[in-house]
Amino acid sequence: MLDRLFALRERNTTVKTELIAGLTTFVTMAYILFLAPNILGIAGMSKDAVLIATSLGAGLVTIGMGLFVNYPICLAPGVGLLSFYAFTVVLGEGVSWQTALGAVFISGLVFLVLTLTRIRQLIVEGIPASMKVAITVGIGLFICIIGLKLSGIMAINLTLTPESIATALAHNGHVTPTVTEALIGIGDLHNPGVLLSLFGLVFSAVLMARNVTGSLIIGVIVTSILSYLVGYSKMPDNFTFMAIPDFSKAAFFQLDIGGALSMGLATIIFSFTFVELFDSMGTLIGTATKAGIADPKKGSFPGLGKAMTVDAIGVSLGSVLGTSTITAFVESTAGVGAGGRTGLTAVACGILFLLSMFFAPLITLVPGCATAPVLILVGALMLEPIKDINFQDWTEGFPAFMVIVLMPFTYSIANGISAGFILYPLLKIVTGRYKEVSAIVYILAVLVLVRYIWF
Repeated sequence: MLDRLFALRERNTTVKTELIAGLTTFVTMAYILFLAPNILGIAGMSKDAVLIATSLGAGLVTIGMGLFVNYPICLAPGVGLLSFYAFTVVLGEGVSWQTALGAVFISGLVFLVLTLTRIRQLIVEGIPASMKVAITVGIGLFICIIGLKLSGIMAINLTLTPESIATALAHNGHVTPTVTEALIGIGDLHNPGVLLSLFGLVFSAVLMARNVTGSLIIGVIVTSILSYLVGYSKMPDNFTFMAIPDFSKAAFFQLDIGGALSMGLATIIFSFTFVELFDSMGTLIGTATKAGIADPKKGSFPGLGKAMTVDAIGVSLGSVLGTSTITAFVESTAGVGAGGRTGLTAVACGILFLLSMFFAPLITLVPGCATAPVLILVGALMLEPIKDINFQDWTEGFPAFMVIVLMPFTYSIANGISAGFILYPLLKIVTGRYKEVSAIVYILAVLVLVRYIWF
């Protein structure tokens, strides 16, 4: 039955290999079970509710990918979009988390329409390679700066106001650069939490350097244990390792779609949709190619349309359950590396995500000092493709550079993307190379300009 359902012999694999691959992918992705509650908890959501939504959403959508598409690709709330949701939308823009979930839901519907009408594929094909890479790298730095701040390794002076800066700078009626107090600096290296984060960062990096499977989750677990051993974290009374999920704590159907529409969150919805567009496409194509299912050189991607549909449905489903955008995880390649070639890998991983709900008491014990290093390391991993940007061609390099630096330094993924889509066609036009720009990019540039001028 399994052979007929998943074409095991056709793809030269076995049930045992697929199950081991599913376990491998789960181990490499399991850090999201610790990370998502901590990030969305900062945005005011219940950690218990987020854990239920993460486990249930990741499990159901991943199983769907396995059963209906037969791809060894697993999905869960994306780290970049979790950070964008919590720190830019909720904390930065002052949007309630319920309204933010409504924006995620709408972006999922937009994503689904773009997929079913094949506009999604046209957009991806029309965006220049340098911009796609820059978006990935910029999100990596955005995630990294959040991890540095949450860990305490980086200190940001938020007490300075424009008035206090002006007063400090003023000298005989002129502004002079004599201020010695930095807005950004190193954190308190005597703080136990900072030291634990540094330990987790270095320890996990060493494991990754040695190609240890599940390096991130091992780092989280070891750092958490150490935090309790040194007394930085305290065990709660009457603690149990397992418990039946308490669905009364869940945030099912608490999204506010009307609020998202009435507040005019078009830019935020656009950002959710746009980032997910490239993030998921790259992961789907890359993982399917590595598994031998797709062949980009021949343009052969059997089942890719169905995979993108499941991915799009996962976006809206996640918001209904109470978490940010669910998307394909690049860690799926770990399972492929272990021999996974079919959807049975995804089904096995999805079942493990569902079972993780029963370990909610254990997962919620993980302190922030153990999960913050994960953000830094994931950010570092996302910098790898920067080598593919041709910085010697200024019409390619400068727009990419602005995308990369504006995301972390303006604390907004949307700002970085917007700058890129204005500068790229502009530089091509003034250098007489306007024919190198696709119609899609020109359309996006106009939409971005309209957004900044009228909204």
